Amino acid sequence: MIKATMVLEGGATRGVFTSGVLDYLMEQGLYTSHVIGVSAGACNGVDYVSRQIGRTRDCMIHKEREYSYYYGFRKFIREKSLMDMDMIFDRYPNEYFPFDYDTYFNSEMDCEMVTTNCETGQAEYMTERQDKARLMKICRASCSMPLVAPIVNVDGTPYLDGGLADSIPVGRAIELGNKRIIVVLTRNPGYRKKPTSQAVADLYRRAYKKYPELVRVTIRRNYEYNRQIRLVEQLEREGKIFVFSPRIPTVSRIEKDCDALKHFYEHGYQQAKKRHAELQAYLEKWQI
Repeated sequence: MIKATMVLEGGATRGVFTSGVLDYLMEQGLYTSHVIGVSAGACNGVDYVSRQIGRTRDCMIHKEREYSYYYGFRKFIREKSLMDMDMIFDRYPNEYFPFDYDTYFNSEMDCEMVTTNCETGQAEYMTERQDKARLMKICRASCSMPLVAPIVNVDGTPYLDGGLADSIPVGRAIELGNKRIIVVLTRNPGYRKKPTSQAVADLYRRAYKKYPELVRVTIRRNYEYNRQIRLVEQLEREGKIFVFSPRIPTVSRIEKDCDALKHFYEHGYQQAKKRHAELQAYLEKWQI
């Protein structure tokens, strides 16, 4: 295990790129002491800590209807969710694609999952080392995108997608004190998030009128995201962090095409393979 922090951006099904990167690194036996995952990055993060090569990939890429987690329009209206979150965070880990809780809970790696507190609008970096149900509930909260997934209550507090408050938690990684930081992005280099449109902002205000701080941070998300990505670019230029990012057009946030997902996964895997020596040189440079 290397004393370093792995930072994993979200992006829903774009996270399959991250799966490819991590699967290659796991095959090489490269594990970091700390992991911070946001949204889909949280799912990747827990599978990295449980050392389950291919699990996130298998959860995201499958043609069998029985494993489908997408609701149709009618169910979306009834369930107020675009995806079957019970399928993803209950039947997947406990039945279809078993999650290795024992390895996860016994790991020396520290894993934080980023959530957004609906009441404060602040990011929270949550952990769980014993309770299976609470672990999956935190992961679910981290992945619950606004407007298309319900709010998740953890310990009596409402949470949504961690990417709303902290999409790329490099600042958090720096706080942890590790000099070596690996960042896996799911957007192409140079990407900038566009401002929230007035129509979407009005939707947020109506949907979350009970949570004004959540509305505020959600509407202003592009400003914070773009500030973070500029920091990532600066630190990468200075050689202080190591960044993986896709170099081909990304898949959509809710991609259903299995071939497109496989291609994006393979791209992540090949990126890690191609840059493995470069990564090793970075890690040795900052060796403590």
